[in-house]
Amino acid sequence: MIVKDFITALEELSPDYYAEDFDNTGLLIGEKNMEVSGVLITLDTLEPIVDEAIKKNLNLIISFHPIVFSGLKKLNNSTYVERVVHKAIKHDIAIYAMHTALDNTSNGVNGMICQKLGLKRRSVLIPKPNTIKKLTTYVPVANAEEVRTALFKAGGGSIGNYDLCSFNIEGEGTFKGNENSNPKIGKRGITQFEKEIQINMTYSAHLQTKVLNALFESHPYEEVAYELETLENNDQDRGIGMVGELETPLGATEILSYIKEVFKTKVIRHSELNDKPIQRIAVLGGSGAFAIDKAKAAKADLYITADLKYHDFYKADNQIILADIGHYESEQYTKDLIHAFLTKKFPNFALVLSNINTNPIQYY
Repeated sequence: MIVKDFITALEELSPDYYAEDFDNTGLLIGEKNMEVSGVLITLDTLEPIVDEAIKKNLNLIISFHPIVFSGLKKLNNSTYVERVVHKAIKHDIAIYAMHTALDNTSNGVNGMICQKLGLKRRSVLIPKPNTIKKLTTYVPVANAEEVRTALFKAGGGSIGNYDLCSFNIEGEGTFKGNENSNPKIGKRGITQFEKEIQINMTYSAHLQTKVLNALFESHPYEEVAYELETLENNDQDRGIGMVGELETPLGATEILSYIKEVFKTKVIRHSELNDKPIQRIAVLGGSGAFAIDKAKAAKADLYITADLKYHDFYKADNQIILADIGHYESEQYTKDLIHAFLTKKFPNFALVLSNINTNPIQYY
């Protein structure tokens, strides 16, 4: 197994294409063709994590948070980031980070929070824009099924819980090749009238190269006519935060006690409580103050997130309860998610879940 094999698998879970522009995800240290002796999965890549990888002979670390977030101008071991990078390079350890790519996946960070809380009827809180593309192409009737099938295999035509989706219109196309053409249908210099089918198909934005390659390889024409559009439709599987519902409503103190138990947190910072039953809950792992208004607009009774500042709590405005459970606490189960996913993909490979607590915040 090489590093690239694990990257390919992780791209199925959370394509790096959907990471936020400010983020630093993907392969941060190492080479894609490096042989992998074993994988260590962690929330953060700190020096003790690298030491654990060295001790256990694991040369690929898959981390949720990136250890290198902004540019490094020197490597003299004067900061914790420089020490991690230096030690990883010295011991030929590759580091791969997922972060907001996994945040923007419905089965990722926030899906895991919903799962732990037992929330049902889930949906994305803030859909990520420009994630659905549309392809329109024109194919001879005799070749339409072959082209459609190739596009489906490349991931085209999948919409939410449905696949093999397309819209087809029959018509007549015309074309004439010049002296430099080499038409596969018709003759050079003669206008060709051809019964065609216009195939319309949506696809996830990260699959565009794969879909276009399938189109070019399966299409019979020398010059393939096609159009691409970016749709404003929301993809129900792409975006940050989630909203779900408890099967049975709980009181405010009951739900806070439940959250403390599930997330093993010693303290929850929260806004003023009320007597309203809590059933609809919005969640966003990590720093989520920016989504308070979105949680209110989603008619959530409670919003679970982290890193709220003093004035953020005023935004509850008696419309919602805000619960800050801690950054680490909200994301702690992410590494379990990654480990479970990779174990299904590589059941007989050394995949080690780090047991080191990387939370920098202590409670007195």
